[in-house]
Amino acid sequence: MSSPQVRSLSEALSSLPPIFPGDLRSLIKTKINHTTDSIPLLVVLDDDPTGTQTCHDISVLTQWNVPLLTSTFTSELTTKTRGFFILTNSRALHPPEAKALIAEICENLLEASKTTNKDFEVVLRSDSTLRGHFPLEADVTEEALARQADSWILAPFFLQGGRYTIDDVHYVAEGDDLVPAGQTQFAKDATFGYQSSNLRDWIVEKSKGAITAERVKSLSLNDIRNGGPDTICQQLMSFPKGSVVIVNAAAEEDMDVVVLGILEAASKGHRFLYRSGAALVSSRLGIKPIAPKSADALNLDRKVGGLVIAGSYVPKTTAQLKTLREKAGDKLTTVELQVSDLLESDDGAKAAVDKAITTAESEIKQGHDVLIMTSRDIITGKDEKESLDIGSIVAKNLVRFLQDLSTRPRYIIAKGGITSSDMATKGLKMKCATVVGQAAPGVPLWECFEETSKWAGIPYIVFPGNVGSENTLYDVVKGWQA
Repeated sequence: MSSPQVRSLSEALSSLPPIFPGDLRSLIKTKINHTTDSIPLLVVLDDDPTGTQTCHDISVLTQWNVPLLTSTFTSELTTKTRGFFILTNSRALHPPEAKALIAEICENLLEASKTTNKDFEVVLRSDSTLRGHFPLEADVTEEALARQADSWILAPFFLQGGRYTIDDVHYVAEGDDLVPAGQTQFAKDATFGYQSSNLRDWIVEKSKGAITAERVKSLSLNDIRNGGPDTICQQLMSFPKGSVVIVNAAAEEDMDVVVLGILEAASKGHRFLYRSGAALVSSRLGIKPIAPKSADALNLDRKVGGLVIAGSYVPKTTAQLKTLREKAGDKLTTVELQVSDLLESDDGAKAAVDKAITTAESEIKQGHDVLIMTSRDIITGKDEKESLDIGSIVAKNLVRFLQDLSTRPRYIIAKGGITSSDMATKGLKMKCATVVGQAAPGVPLWECFEETSKWAGIPYIVFPGNVGSENTLYDVVKGWQA
């Protein structure tokens, strides 16, 4: 089979059938609201916090003990939205630790489900550029829940991030180019790298042949757009048990068609397990997009500076940081932590972090925005394990910076998935937050009012490493300036 080629985004989209008509997102919400007894709660296990990027007015938990899960199953917000997130941060873990974590969460979910008599289904939300523990997390989930899904649904489409799946090939949009995911820098990830762009081949590759090509099915854009939900339901019910089903999608309406088909198949007794990007979650919950939140709407304290913490090293983040520094000028103070210093010794790392804290304290008090960023040189280990360990050391030092910072900033932007997870759970000690919306398209905004968190109520922006244009980070910082 020949390798997929770079395509024109505009030409690819114009060649597709017209989008299936109707306000399907509203139909999904109505269906969920009027059949709450038969449609299970959706529990999204998010391997970094960026999966909340298309949702609002929904809870995200950073802990998963049984009492907390039990209360969340019956909370007013969960009852309204019919779902919630659990932040696992499993992408930062080695496979054995990730396996144990997912098993623990699923076992606790089962206990909470029995206590509340509320059924649930699981979405394993992961990176839309195909990085993460697959199929490990799906295998563990089925084992821990002691129930095999009729099909696994693989749906990495994410419009705001420029991630499209067409003819079973997953693409990353770069300008008007659709680049096959296997030809991008994401596929060269030191820990979760891969070669295949065609998701049929990717599934076989990542499972090391445990999932054979014969088990892989797909929902084509032709069937989605010309056939609609009824056709999708019929196809899902016709696939053999144990199939892994690729969802092709080039618009959010495509995902809505698939979700309506899934809900109809579920009403007939079929069960599904999902591995997806962010788009499937908001569609499955019937959540419509809202406008980004402004500084005025959040009543920000204009007397102190904001704080940006950037650990992501992907090229888009590097480009966004460059634009931010160039355009913000003297309104932004930058402290660059050299990764080589952080790795050299504990003493050297402590000295660098302490210096960063001293600078940040002074500047924030004076109303200046502060950027704390890791150096842009990519340092990898000799194998996947060592590369992950390097990332953990860097993350640990960024966490210590936030833990020891005593001056409360106007807001916090955490750049990168693992960085934003660590800042929320370890730096700010959040246990449960509310996703109130977005600071920009695809950029989640959280608030946490727990008294046990470090700065209750501070706007916390989960800024994915690979979302937005080169100007998006600067636009958010500028819009929220004192």
